[in-house]
Amino acid sequence: MTPEPSAIGWLRSDVSGDLRDWDEGRIRWLARKLGYDLRRTVVFDRLTDRPVHRLRMLVSRLEVDAVIVPSIGHFDGGRVPADLVAAADVITVSPEQTYARYATGLLPGME
Repeated sequence: MTPEPSAIGWLRSDVSGDLRDWDEGRIRWLARKLGYDLRRTVVFDRLTDRPVHRLRMLVSRLEVDAVIVPSIGHFDGGRVPADLVAAADVITVSPEQTYARYATGLLPGME
């Protein structure tokens, strides 16, 4: 991992539609604003098999701290998957909100 927190962007092209470039720009903007090293933006579509599983594997492989998405609408059912939040913070651009791994406010091992 890098000294600054790292993140990946993620979106579904079928949800973004014609606003895909706009959504990717907003992901980059929020990453900069929050001080994340945005490693890459991953784009899936409605035909991607097991998208959350694939995203979770990418989070593990790249050892990123966060996943930045345009909105929760990019997740099936409009809900942030708990197993993804268990691996990394999930940050939405609109509305700007963080679904944190450590909701207690304590660091791991300090409970």
